[in-house]
This record gives sequence, C-alpha cells and structure tokens, in this order.
Amino acid sequence: MKTIRIRKHLVLSAFIFTFTAAHAILLSAACAAGCAAEPSLVSLVNPLQGTDSKRDFSHGNEYPAICLPFPMNTWAPYTQPERNSFYYQYRQTKIRGIRQTHQPSPWIADYAAFSLMPVSGKLALNEQDRASDFSHDSEIAQPSYYRVKLDTWNATAEVTPTERCARFRFTFDGKGDHYIVLDAFPGGSEVEIIPGENKIIGISRYNHGGVPKNFANYFVIIFDKPFVASGVWTPEGGPRKNIAKLKDKHAGAYVRLPGGPGEIVTCKVASSFISHEQALRNLDREIASADFDTIRRRAEDTWNAALSRIRIEGGSREQRRTFYSALYRGIVYPHRFYEYDAAGKKIYYSPFDGKIHEGVLYTDTGYWDTFRAVHPLYNLIFPEISAEILEGMLNAYDQSGWMPQWASPGHRDCMIGNNSFSLLADAWVKGIRSFDPHKAVDAMVHDSRTQNPGNLRSIGRDGADYYHKLGYVPYSYIKGEPKVGEATAKTLEYAYDDFCAAIIAKSIGRTKEAGSFARSALYYKNLFDTKTGFMRSRKVNGAWNEPFDPAEWGGPFTEGSSWHWTWSVFQDIPGLVTLMGGDAAFTAKLDAVFTAPNTFKVGTYGNTIHEMVEMAALDMGQYAHGNEPIHHMIYLYACAGQPWKTQSKARLIMNQLYQAAPDGLCGDEDNGQMSSWYVFSALGFYPVTPGTPDYVIGSPLFDKATITLGNGKTFTITAENNGRQKPYIRGAKLNGAPFNRAYITHEQILGGGGLVFEMDSVPNKNWASAPDARPVSGMIQLENGLGK
Repeated sequence: MKTIRIRKHLVLSAFIFTFTAAHAILLSAACAAGCAAEPSLVSLVNPLQGTDSKRDFSHGNEYPAICLPFPMNTWAPYTQPERNSFYYQYRQTKIRGIRQTHQPSPWIADYAAFSLMPVSGKLALNEQDRASDFSHDSEIAQPSYYRVKLDTWNATAEVTPTERCARFRFTFDGKGDHYIVLDAFPGGSEVEIIPGENKIIGISRYNHGGVPKNFANYFVIIFDKPFVASGVWTPEGGPRKNIAKLKDKHAGAYVRLPGGPGEIVTCKVASSFISHEQALRNLDREIASADFDTIRRRAEDTWNAALSRIRIEGGSREQRRTFYSALYRGIVYPHRFYEYDAAGKKIYYSPFDGKIHEGVLYTDTGYWDTFRAVHPLYNLIFPEISAEILEGMLNAYDQSGWMPQWASPGHRDCMIGNNSFSLLADAWVKGIRSFDPHKAVDAMVHDSRTQNPGNLRSIGRDGADYYHKLGYVPYSYIKGEPKVGEATAKTLEYAYDDFCAAIIAKSIGRTKEAGSFARSALYYKNLFDTKTGFMRSRKVNGAWNEPFDPAEWGGPFTEGSSWHWTWSVFQDIPGLVTLMGGDAAFTAKLDAVFTAPNTFKVGTYGNTIHEMVEMAALDMGQYAHGNEPIHHMIYLYACAGQPWKTQSKARLIMNQLYQAAPDGLCGDEDNGQMSSWYVFSALGFYPVTPGTPDYVIGSPLFDKATITLGNGKTFTITAENNGRQKPYIRGAKLNGAPFNRAYITHEQILGGGGLVFEMDSVPNKNWASAPDARPVSGMIQLENGLGK
C-alpha cells in the first residue's frame, strides 16, 4: 500500500476478545491437547519486527504495537518528533514517551494521540527536553507488555493494555523529584488536573484528516499516589505551576510524585471517543481495581488464546517466531471503534457523521491492501470479527453515503478500487451473513456508478462514466487529452470488484444488477494487448498509448508497472491464461517476471519511490513482494498446470523474505497483508480469488499446523518427510482419501479433519497438474450459482 494522494511517495459476536471469563474458557479449550507443555505463544512474537525502516526503504514501516487483538487503542514508544509519522525507528537511541496510538500506516499518520513520560531530578516537558537515552538491551516488547529503561532519568516505564485502557508502572531508581509528564499533542488539546482524586482528565483532537469538527478523544488518568505538586504546560510557554486547567492548541500537564530511589508509581488510563463519563465506564469495565500484573496476565491470556487458533509444530524456532509475529500483525488491525454503554449495549461515535450510534464500527485499515489475505484469514479463523467488520462497513455507508475503502478513522484519500465489495463477497460465500445483502447491493450499485468526490478519490469510482461507457478507464500521456490517473490499475480492480458485487446480487435474486456486474467483470479483456502480452493503457479513442515499456511505473498503474498489474484478474484466471495464448505461454510469462532485469523506469512518479528500490533490492527480477499487486502471482503457476513452481517459489519467498527481526520484512507491512500472506503460505494454501471458496495449494512450511475453526472444529495440515530442501509435494490425502487437486475449498476445511502432504526434494510434475485439478474460474462459478 501507499499511494496516498497527498503524495505518497510517497450471530457471531459472542466471542469477542474482552476481559471476561470467556477468555479462560477459550484458552483452555484451544490448548486442551498438550498446550500447557508448550511455551507461551505470545513470547514467540516480536513486535519490533519491521521497525528498522526509514522513509525511503521499508522493512515494514511498523512500530511495536502493545495492544490486544483488534483493539480500540494501541500503545507504543516513540523515538521521533511528533511531526514525524515514522515515529518509532529501531536505530534511534532516544525515547520521547509512550503514546496511545491509532496509526495504521505512516503514510496515513496518527490521530487521537497523547503520551506519558517519567522524568526525574528535574522537570523536562517538551518532547526534545524530556527525551531519554535507551538501549534495546534494556527494552522488552511483547504484544501484551512493554518495558524500557530510560537511562537519562534513571527510571523504568512499563505498560500493559486492555482494549480501551492500559495500566502503566513507573519505577524511579534515582534521587531527586519524580515527575510524570502528560503530552496531549497538538491540534487542539485540553487538560485538567484533579488533585483530590489523583486524576488527570483531558482531550486530544490530534489528527491528520478523516474526522468531523466535533472529533475528540476523551481520556482519564488515575494515579495510585497523591500529587506533591502539579501544573500545566505548552511547548511555547513552558510550565505553569499550580494551574489545574488548560485549553490550548497544544496542552500538557505534569505531576510531581512522592518518594525516593526505588519508588514505584502506577496509573490506569482509559479513553473514549464519546465522553469522559464513557472513558470512566471503559476503565471500570476493563480494569476496575485490577493491578498491573493482573492486567498483564489477562493480556497474555487473550493473546495466547488468539494465537492458538493456529498451532504449529516443527520448523526452526526462528520460523515459529516469524509465524507468530506474522499472525500477531495480522490481527492488530482493523481497530474496534465501539464502546459499551451503562446498559452493556455497543455504541460508537461515528467519524463519518459525528454522531453517537448503537452498533459496531471498525476502522484504521485500507482494503486495497487487506482484501487479498487479511480478511480471508479472518473469515477462516475469526468469523465473529468479520461479521462485525461488515456490519460496521454498512453503518459507515449509512452515515456517509459511501462504503469505506481506506478509513482512519473516517474516509481517507488513499489508494484505489472498491475493495469493500471483496470483503462482502468473500464473507458471504464463506457463510458469514451478518449484514443485509440488499443494502450491500444498493451500496455497491451506488459506489460503482458514482464519480468520487474530488477530495476523496478512494471512495466511489474515479472515471466511473468512462468505465461504463467505454469498458475501461482511459489514460493519455499527452497534455489536454482525456485521462484518469492510474487508469489501467483502476479498470482491473473495478472489474474484479464488479465480480464480487455480482456474487451477492445474483444470490439474492437481484438479476438485473447481477447481470450488469457480471458483464463489467470481463472488462479486463479490453486492456490486454495480445502483441506484447501485457495489460496496457488505452486512450479515450481506443488507441494504445505509445511507446510502451512494461517496466515503467506510475501513469496508468498504481505503485507498480505492467509487470505487476498484468496478473490482477482474480475473477477469471483461466480467461487470462487464454488471452496469453494458453498454459505454456502463461507460465513462460510468469517465469519471465523472475528472469527479467530488476530495473525500472520512474515514469510519472518523477523520482524513485521506495517500492522501486525494494523491488530492485530483492534481486528477483520484476517480482516485487514488498507491495500488494503481485502477492498472488506465484500461486498462478498452479492454475496453469505447473503447481511445482508455486511450491518452490512459495518456500523460497517465505525463507528469504521473512524474519522475526527489526529488518525482517521486504516492504510496508500494510495492516496485516504482508503478514497474512505468510500465515496462509506457511499453512500451505492461499486465497488467490477472495469471493470464491477456493484456496490454491502451495508448500506447507511446518510439519504440522492445527487450525481451530470458528465452528469449533479443527483442521490439520501435516507435511510428512518435510525439510528445508523439500518444498515439493509428492502426493496428498484429504481425510485419508487420495487428493490430487491444486486447491482446497473452504467447505472442506470447515468440515474438519486433515490434509496430509508427502514432501520431497524433487518435483512431482504429475501431482495436481491436470486441467481438472485446477481451480474453476470465478466467472464460471458465478454462472453456476456461487454464493447461494
């Protein structure tokens, strides 16, 4: 992900992860077979994976997210000034505070942030003065717990999370006065100190867009000790002693606490997007009187329960760490945006209309990235979360008139396509039907036929009229001629999105809409050039744009070139094979992706963007795993009679491009997509076409993986005779019967049981290579009643 237009270079809700006895029951059930003897799964996760990044070369562009699965709030240390959205950089040596964060991507930036920082010996308030030296040797980062020694202040800070709250613990080892500094961040903030209750309340309005005028994050901080002294501050005005209340463009507060060396101070923090009263309700519901260690144990239990939905055996410890770090990243987003009122009902402040509503809402994610593997993963192992996400998606449509495509917290001007259609169709086909399908079809008709507003190109359809009139979105390099930016990429995505819309429309008897969507799902054919064998851009008059170079980025493509986008025909892979001239030509073109020079032309970007550099650094030809458009490509070998190449490439990419290390990713992680690719691929299959029930088989990485499904059953993938040099499948059995297909269906997995592979060091070119062993085209499945 990341074409952020401001120039990126730039039912089912009974099983939600809240702190109740249900967690203990789940953990016990998920770990019934020998879990107690296993190490804590949360201890295998490295939240520092992907943090050794910089703006012009990404190893993940991540921060250590200390949170629960699908939280409302996350907590993270930050090393960089507030204005820098790449705010935790592994190679930096100073920490400025631990902040509440909701940032889904540095290209989107944060909102509703505020931070706490201990200082000792002297009062230091602004982010530069209070910054402390630290070492990774004295830093512990787990999803459920963060600890860092702050050398400058001879103090230690710890935090452990709930969904909407957190517990902090500060240990002061030095002499002199001890302070806690609150920074409510710029953008309009308020603080109020209430000494008689050991409390600070405040408001952060910090944001980078996507919020109504009345947006606010209301927070409450309650300490376990009385204040010796207190005051407020601003970056320009400095401290104001004994002043209890301040409203400013950038406000903060501080408290001096009693004690000498070895003094321990704790506080509990809660927030709400509704009110201070609701923040206190969240605090009472999630923490109440529980101490730091109790909250930490609960957080660990919650993470272990979530991670144990997939239990792996075999592989190296580093591979197991990489797997569980990937699964962790896959379920940090999207963020819940709802809370519970006094009666226990789910309510939320809507960033789409600024009002309070009953129901659910999720945010902080971009579907352009996540429709590919993240949401199919939820449909497999967290169907109850998917159900709520989809309800929230249609709530956003009710409140804004558009379905979200990139939200944080409201609509953001980032990326292309109507990929919410994919989420709806994939869930529908897989039996998750928590939403009103007629409303969904109405929303898809509206969004697919309406030009987006000029300030928000990620919603609606840019070039909608052209698309429906011409059968493609036009582009031209000649000034004055009609064109739409990223036109070819948009056409390809619109066609796939229309396929997804057709699935639901047809399944509920909306035949007119279904027929229209099904016809436009084939518009991808209008941009395939049989002479070059690539997807290209056309002018409004139908002529190809000349000259053409498949390695040129930008222009009609999004964050890539034709080498990357030519494969984006998820809905009709056999149709693409036919356009290219059959199996041999198709697989030869796939081979060429890896054998072509790893060079690029910057095209209309005008300069080198980080995705280009990352592709070249891989030295895998034109294969660009650091960005999403090509993620499914290696699985297409199996769709054209050469599954052994899928097997070898999948294993190669897993082993070479993923590690549980600060530099362990090869591009932006993107809200769980990079990680979910790894989770699926390590299991041995991948959802090439979300919206169909099929998973294309690759190469299982581990000797055994047991999936605990949403229906309570388990499905086990076993790789016999497995090893690092044995990526190939010699044969397979499904529930004891011979299995000779290049795909497995969602229904087969949900039925429980097991798939056993016999692995080998040499390919078996007869296994699953026959035409009838391949996945059926999504378009054919649509004709045959897909989704009914």
